[in-house]
Amino acid sequence: MEIVSDELRSAILYGSLAPGTQLGEAELAARLGISRGPLREAMQRLVQEGLLHSEPHRGLFVITLDESDVEDVYLARLAIERAACSLVMARNRGEAVLRLTEALQDLVEAARQRDRVAMSDADQRFHQVLVGASGSPRLERMAQTLLVETRMCLNALQDTYPEPDELVEEHRRLVDAIADGEEERLLRLIEEHMTDSIERLRRP
Repeated sequence: MEIVSDELRSAILYGSLAPGTQLGEAELAARLGISRGPLREAMQRLVQEGLLHSEPHRGLFVITLDESDVEDVYLARLAIERAACSLVMARNRGEAVLRLTEALQDLVEAARQRDRVAMSDADQRFHQVLVGASGSPRLERMAQTLLVETRMCLNALQDTYPEPDELVEEHRRLVDAIADGEEERLLRLIEEHMTDSIERLRRP
């Protein structure tokens, strides 16, 4: 069931199951090559995660995000990532710097190629590593759903994505703050990172 959930999540993440899409059990089961039982369980998990919603007498649909949802996603991410940053600074700074430096290199490479999809992937991985380095499985679990929703926002609003060099620099500053042991600067930067994203997504 975990594998099926991951496949459905990825389909939503990359837009092959677009916002508003109705999920047909028979078609999806055939497409994934599985029986309906595991598929139903996986779909219910994504309902619990908030990526699918049920409409009475109609079935399950991929969620659609409006402007207020977009803002809410980033504010929720800010709360989680601020908590994660504080835990990283208290528990795991050295390992976090190593892992985030590696994640940053993937972002640098994607930015060099100006590949928007690869940049989005690398951006998401960076934030997964950041939250994962906190050592809190609950924060990591909550962040996962929010990162999928973030990707849905970006798929719909690609024109608002920052310039490659700007994106790399924002993430480099986060790594530098952790490496320098500057928690106050780190928390300020993560807040600016999220609020700047909200402002970009609001622009007409």
